[in-house]
Amino acid sequence: MNRLRCLGSFILLSTSLCLHAQVGKIVIAAGTPEDQALTAISNESDAQKKLSMYEDFLQKFSANPAAVAYGNWQISQSYQSAGDLQKALGFGDKALEGAPRDLDILVSQTSIAQQMKDDARTLEYSFKGGEIYDSIEKQPKPEALSDQEFATRVEEEKTGNKASYEFLEAAAFNAIVDEQDAKKRMADIERFTPVFPNSRFQEPVASYAMMALSELKDTPRMISYGERTLATNPNSLPTLLMMANTYVDDPKPGSLAKSVTYAQRAIEVAKADAPDADRSRKVSAGVAHSTLGYALMKQDKTVASVPELKSASELLKGQDDQSFAVAAYRLGYAYAKLNKVTEAREVLTEVTKIQGPVQQPAQELLAKVNAARAKGK
Repeated sequence: MNRLRCLGSFILLSTSLCLHAQVGKIVIAAGTPEDQALTAISNESDAQKKLSMYEDFLQKFSANPAAVAYGNWQISQSYQSAGDLQKALGFGDKALEGAPRDLDILVSQTSIAQQMKDDARTLEYSFKGGEIYDSIEKQPKPEALSDQEFATRVEEEKTGNKASYEFLEAAAFNAIVDEQDAKKRMADIERFTPVFPNSRFQEPVASYAMMALSELKDTPRMISYGERTLATNPNSLPTLLMMANTYVDDPKPGSLAKSVTYAQRAIEVAKADAPDADRSRKVSAGVAHSTLGYALMKQDKTVASVPELKSASELLKGQDDQSFAVAAYRLGYAYAKLNKVTEAREVLTEVTKIQGPVQQPAQELLAKVNAARAKGK
């Protein structure tokens, strides 16, 4: 274990890095009694004896904040290795009291919380670590450094802590995935987004937000979240689809036009006809075409809706049964409105064979179409 670390509250070191760093590091200076004691501990192979030596270390150097923080952290790791996670977490929290901006300790605490399946604590440690990492770019520039020197220093600090940041980011995302309560999940997502801007999990987080807000039936909040997300990531497919689907059922004036705009943008972003388009992109494009066709039909542009709904059905068939059923049902409805009875019957008959929420409406519509056909005869 590397003991040469930097903690701003320990000793006023001569380097400007430790004076101005936003990420705390514990330093035990070489050659000091603390360093000598730690060397003796590291040479001990028996885990129980080593733990006892760390406890003695804490008592002997109780006046040294850095030594106390480091000692508590090592005891925490010892208990974690032994499987006593509650004690490990307790000593880790004591270490954080002395080194509150130490990402290594926060990573350790997050790992323990994950083992305990304590998502609430996992998120707290992860969010705290993410905020500390984010503060690296926001730290004031020391007068002694040139702009270039400062930029280099900041980049070095970010690079040196990137692995910790990515671990915390992944831990927070996994905790969000585990959360089943829609209200709580959405609250966690709204904390995650500013702490981990431009996250590599941006797309799935947006999808989980969409599901949570849909379950909560909170249209204003859904629209607000979508607008904020698209402001930072205008090509977020889940968010574009969410906005299109939200506006298509919103009764306010102008909502259908907005739904059309978002659906068209989703189709452009998905690029379903590109050679590298995977299943996810094709399904997204299919859903977007389906929403676009539905919006056009609600605008009494039924003729224009048919090509969109046909494209949706072609993209979704064999890829996503329920989304296909929705698109095909809408296509059958459009055909029925246009008095294209044969086309409507063909499409709706296929939908009635798919078990799910659309099956019964499709059966009812098919019955009406058949009845109209019979009267026409």
